[in-house]
Amino acid sequence: MIELIPAIDIIDGKCVRLTKGDYDAKTVYSDSPADVAVRLEEAGFKRLHVVDLDGAKSKHVVNLQALKDITSRTGLVVDFGGGVKTEDDISKVFGCGAAMVTVGSIAVTEKDLFVKWLEKFGAARIILGADVRDGMISINGWKEDTQEPITDFLEYYVARGVRNVLCTDISKDGTLQGPAFGLYEEILKNFPSINLIASGGVSCVDDIRRLERAGVPSVVFGKALYEGKIDVEKLISGMKER
Repeated sequence: MIELIPAIDIIDGKCVRLTKGDYDAKTVYSDSPADVAVRLEEAGFKRLHVVDLDGAKSKHVVNLQALKDITSRTGLVVDFGGGVKTEDDISKVFGCGAAMVTVGSIAVTEKDLFVKWLEKFGAARIILGADVRDGMISINGWKEDTQEPITDFLEYYVARGVRNVLCTDISKDGTLQGPAFGLYEEILKNFPSINLIASGGVSCVDDIRRLERAGVPSVVFGKALYEGKIDVEKLISGMKER
């Protein structure tokens, strides 16, 4: 069964969603990310993806208190990303209760440092963030596009022990237009050993089922959940029956 991972994106301590990474296209869903996390746990979810959008934009972790509130009030297995630039950032994130940390930009700009973190903290606790626009990796809160193809990026790190990869197609994120099925199928074809976490564009339960049929191990989704496009009870019960 595909692993279901709801997302909480945070700006100014609030639960929000962007469209295609545009900070000017922001919708606020709750003033309390922790309240949202409690409701998600009560609904039956076990995992949670938390993104510090302030951190991603300012290039250092910002919303640690929101993370701590979430982990202190729930038993969810939380992975946290956004603005993680130093080993101290990682230590603080783990200290606030996150089980895993997602690192993207540093994996592009300082490859040796990322590999060092991978070795120190272990492949089970480090998620490689691979944000993609037109087949190329994008960094720093999707504000900077690189000339590094996603395939080259993954090939480099899979060879160095990366197991968990969170891949977001930026053009799909927050659009409710469906995930980048072709992108994920190509990634799994080339790197069948990784735990691929698909993110971006999920609009309905059928999208999730199609990802599952394609062999995608995990999926992150947010906007479809907050806007009532997904019936949580039916989703979780339906997946358990499969």
